[in-house]
Amino acid sequence: MIKLIINSDDFGYSRGINFGIIDSHKYGILNSATLMTNMPGAEHAFELAKENPKLQVGIHLVLTCGHPLLDNVSSLVDNNGYFRKLNDVYKHKGFFLEDVEREWTAQIEKFLVSGITPTHFDSHHHVHTLPELLPVVQQLSKKYNLPVRREKEQAVEGVPAFSDVFLNDFYGETATFDYFEKLQNRFPDDSVVEVMTHPGYLDNSILDGSSYNTDRLKETEILTTVKLPENIVLI
Repeated sequence: MIKLIINSDDFGYSRGINFGIIDSHKYGILNSATLMTNMPGAEHAFELAKENPKLQVGIHLVLTCGHPLLDNVSSLVDNNGYFRKLNDVYKHKGFFLEDVEREWTAQIEKFLVSGITPTHFDSHHHVHTLPELLPVVQQLSKKYNLPVRREKEQAVEGVPAFSDVFLNDFYGETATFDYFEKLQNRFPDDSVVEVMTHPGYLDNSILDGSSYNTDRLKETEILTTVKLPENIVLI
């Protein structure tokens, strides 16, 4: 029996994304989500999470989208006060670890103030897997006693892993209606498998802010339509 965590990233991005995530949970197979506390839809996401207590919710740490919560993290932002673009972060680095630690601590603390108990943390665009940020990830995992999403096949060094397996291939053309049927033959029994997903409905925030937009509708349809094979159980 494979033990499955179907996690939606980007909870809190916008109201449209939030509603797609909640529908995928209430009427489908989604059982987990990670929340972006710095984004405009964060408070709405907190409200929906409290109304749907069976949805497990973790923290989606952000370094590449929207504004930081703090106003004194100059190494993390561009001239307009927005987080730097993904390519800039990956190619040029330039961030101060102290700024990252303070900003991510603020994001975690905002989550905790909501009264929701986080299950784990991961990050937008997987920036928590950057080798340069490992000391911050280790520190925050220990401080808050939180497991962390794996880096593909490997656990992040020195921190407890959220699952035995992490899959990021339910995305775009490879997010298909038979995805979960095929999943049952890929891993041995008793494996804890996390599948990353991005369901959502379209609003101006996602249409203007993300290149991954209309595919979220397809993911929502899949997650609210398919049934899991008998040898896969949600945990």
